[in-house]
Amino acid sequence: MPQNLAVRGMNRILEAGFESEDDRILSPALTHEDEDNENPLRPKRISEYIGQDKVKENLSIFIEAARLRGEPLDHVLLYGPPGLGKTTLATIVANELKVNIRITSGPAIERPGDLAALLTNLNQGDVLFIDEIHRLSRSVEEILYPSMEDFAIDIITGKGQMAASYHLPLPKFTLVGATTRAGQLTAPLRDRFGVVLRLEMYTKEQLKIIIERSAKILKIKITDEGALELASRSRGTPRIANRLLKRVRDFAQVLGGGAIDQDKAKLALNKLEVDELGLDANDRRMLEMLVKFYNGGPVGLETLAASIGEEAVTIEEVYEPYLMQIGFLTRTPRGRCATCAVYAHLGIKPPASIPEQQVLLD
Repeated sequence: MPQNLAVRGMNRILEAGFESEDDRILSPALTHEDEDNENPLRPKRISEYIGQDKVKENLSIFIEAARLRGEPLDHVLLYGPPGLGKTTLATIVANELKVNIRITSGPAIERPGDLAALLTNLNQGDVLFIDEIHRLSRSVEEILYPSMEDFAIDIITGKGQMAASYHLPLPKFTLVGATTRAGQLTAPLRDRFGVVLRLEMYTKEQLKIIIERSAKILKIKITDEGALELASRSRGTPRIANRLLKRVRDFAQVLGGGAIDQDKAKLALNKLEVDELGLDANDRRMLEMLVKFYNGGPVGLETLAASIGEEAVTIEEVYEPYLMQIGFLTRTPRGRCATCAVYAHLGIKPPASIPEQQVLLD
C-alpha cells in the first residue's frame, strides 16, 4: 500500500473523533453501533455467555425450575455498571424459556397508558425487559405494582361522574429490570423482584476470551497477545472490549494487512490515546489537573468540573467510577483526592504531604 494512502486512511480514522461524552470510545454507555438487536456478538444461550459464573449458575437453576413447573420465571432484577451484559442476559432468559421478549426503557414509558399498552400485548410467559428501570415515573410504577404481583391492572376511564374503573387481567409474564443504580429503586418496586442478581466487572482473562470469540464471529485474525493487549485496556467491560476490537481492526486493515498482533494493537490503542490501564485523554486531563493545580486534592466536585470544562454529573457518573475502582481517586467529605498511584502513572513526583502508600494495580 502506498505510504500516502495509508496516512490518509489513518487520518480519516483519527478525524472521526468523538463529539460528546457518550461517544467516547471508552464510554460504557450504549451507542447505535452497540444497541442493534441483531448484533451478532450477543450470545444467544447461557452456555455461550462468558463470565459472571455465579449469576449464570443461579439463573440456570431458576430457569430450569420454572421450565419444569411450566410456570413463568419469577421477576428478575439485574444491576451493576453499564456495559456488562444486562440486556444480553435478558434476551438469553427469553431464549432459554423459548418465549418472546419486549424491550423498552424507563424513560421511554412516559405515561401509565404506555405501560398498559405494553402489558396487554404480552402473551403467556413472555419476558418484558425494562432497561434503566430506576427512571420510571412514580405514576407508572403504581401501575406496575399490581401487574407484577397479581398480573392485573386497573384502568380508569373518564372523569368526574363519568369515571369508571376496569379490572383487566394480564397473562402471566416475567419482568426483567436492569439498572445501573439499584439504590435509586423505590423499596416497593425492589421488593417485588424475586430474583436479584449483581453483575461484576470482568477480568482480563475473561475479556480475552470474549475478544477472541468476537474476532472469530467478525472474521478478524488476532493473536493471543493482541487479544490480551485489548483486554487489559477495556476497563473490565465487554462492551468497551468489542468496541476497541472494531476500531483496532480498522487500523490493522489500513496499516497492517488485517491481522491484529500485540504491536498493531499497541499502535492503534496509542493512536486512540488509550493507555495501558484503559485511561483515555479525558481521564488523564482530569488527573493532571487534580495533581498539578490542586496538589492532589482535596478539591470540590464543582471546582474540578469547572477547571476541565465538564459537567459535574459527567465527572461523577463517567470519569470517577473506573478511577475509583483502580485506586486512583478517593472521595472525602472535603472533595476528591488523588492517590500515590496517580503520580506514579503520570510520572510525577508526589508532594511530601501525601502519605507513602502502595496501591496494587492489576
